[in-house]
Amino acid sequence: MASSSAPPRESWFTPVRLLVVFCVINLINYVDRGAIASNGVNGNPKTCTKGGKCSGGSGIQGDFNLTNFQDGVISSAFMVGFLVASPIFAYLAKKFNPFRLIGVGLTVWTIAITGCGFAIDFWSLAICRMLVGVGEASFVSLAAPYIDDNAPSRKKTAWLGVFYMCIPCGVALGYVYGGLVANHLSWRYAFWIEAGMMVPFAILGFVMTPLQLKGFVQTESTPAASEGQRENFLRDVKNILVDKVYVVNVIGYTVYNFVIGAYSYWGPKAGYNIYHMKNADIIFGGVTCICGVFGTLAGGFVLDRLSSTIRNSFKLLSVATLCGGMFCFAAFCFKSLYAFIALFAIGELLLFATQGPVNFVCLHCVNPSLRPLSMALSTVSIHVFGDVPSSPLVGVLQDHIKNWRATALILTSILFLAALVWCFGIFLHSVDRFNEGIEPEIAPSDRSNTAPSLEDKPIETNNQSLC
Repeated sequence: MASSSAPPRESWFTPVRLLVVFCVINLINYVDRGAIASNGVNGNPKTCTKGGKCSGGSGIQGDFNLTNFQDGVISSAFMVGFLVASPIFAYLAKKFNPFRLIGVGLTVWTIAITGCGFAIDFWSLAICRMLVGVGEASFVSLAAPYIDDNAPSRKKTAWLGVFYMCIPCGVALGYVYGGLVANHLSWRYAFWIEAGMMVPFAILGFVMTPLQLKGFVQTESTPAASEGQRENFLRDVKNILVDKVYVVNVIGYTVYNFVIGAYSYWGPKAGYNIYHMKNADIIFGGVTCICGVFGTLAGGFVLDRLSSTIRNSFKLLSVATLCGGMFCFAAFCFKSLYAFIALFAIGELLLFATQGPVNFVCLHCVNPSLRPLSMALSTVSIHVFGDVPSSPLVGVLQDHIKNWRATALILTSILFLAALVWCFGIFLHSVDRFNEGIEPEIAPSDRSNTAPSLEDKPIETNNQSLC
C-alpha cells in the first residue's frame, strides 16, 4: 500500500533559475512603465500657434488630446488596481500557494496590457492601466520574499539588487523600445508586443510545481477559519505599522520615489525641452539603463561586503541619496548638455544604489510570515504617496511656471529630505527578524502539491552548482 505521506515533488526551479525568471518578469513590467512615458508612445499634445496653425500631435497625448495633468493620471492609474489588489494578494498568500497567485496576477496583467492597445479614449486607457496594477500587485509583493528565501545567505542583498536592477533597466529599455516601436509601427503595438512577451511567464505560474514560502502554510478554508484569518490579517497590518524601523524606512523610500517616479515619467520630456535633445528617449534610456544596472548591483554588493545589517542599510541609504541628490541638482544647473549628462549619470548611479538595501530592511525588520504583506504595504505607500501624485503634480507645476529647468530643480531638492529621513533610521534600535519563529508545518495532505523552499535543499548545503 502506498504511503499516506508522499515526498514533495521536485520543482524545476533552482535558485538561479528562480532569480532569472523573476528578473525577466520584472523587466517586462517596467519596460511597460518606460514605454508609456517615452516620447514615441506618450507623444505630444495638439498645439496651435498664434497665427492659427495647428499641429496634430502624436502618440497617446495627440490621439486623445490629453492635458499634462491627464497625461500624468494615465501614468499613475495602475495604482488604483494595485492599491486594492495588494492587500488581497497578501491575505490570499496564507490560504493559497503564492506561486499560483503570481500566475493569476500575470494573466490579468497580460489581458490588461492587451486592452491598452485597443483603447479608444482617455477613460478606456485609464481603466486598462488600473487593471495592469491588479496584475502587478501579485508579483511585486511575493517575488522578493521568494528571492530572499532562496538566495545564498551571504549574498541576499546582492540578489535583491539584481532583481531590483530590472526596475531602472526596464524603464530605460522602455524609453528606447517605445520610441522605436511607435516610430516604425504605432504606439498601440508597443502594448501588444509586451503582452505577448508576458504570456509564457503567466503560463509558467500555473504549470510548474509551486514553491513554498518560508513561514506559510495552506490551510482548509472554513467560515470560522476565514474569520480568524481576517482578524489575523488586521493584526499583522497593525504589527507592521507600529514598527518604527519599518515606518522610517518606508517614509524615506516614499519621499525618494516621489522624485524618481517623476524623473522616470517626465525625464525625457524635460531633457528634450531644456537641452533640445533630438533623441531624448535614447539618451535618458541609455544613461538610466547603465546607471541602474551598475548602481543597483553596487549597492547590494557593498552592503553585503560591509555586513548586511539594518543599521548599515540605513547608513548606505542616507549617504547614497544625499550624494546622488547633490550631483543631480548640480546637473540641472548647467546649460551644457555634456556637463548635464556626466553629472546626472553620477547622481543616478548613487541613487540606484539604494534599491537592494531599502528592500532588505523591509524584508528583515519583520517576521518571515509578514514579508509579503510588508512588501505590499511598502509598495502601496511609495506609489500612493510617491510616484502616483508626483507625475500629475509635476505636470501641474510645469503648466504653472512653464520652466522645465526650475521644475527639475524643485523636484530634485526633495531628495535631501529622503536622505534626512533615512539618516534618522541609523539611530533606531533594530533587530533582524529573518530567523524568528514561523507558522506551523504544512499539513501532510498538502505536501504532494508543493515543493519546499530551495533554501532547504541539499544543493546549497553541499555547495553544489546552483544552476
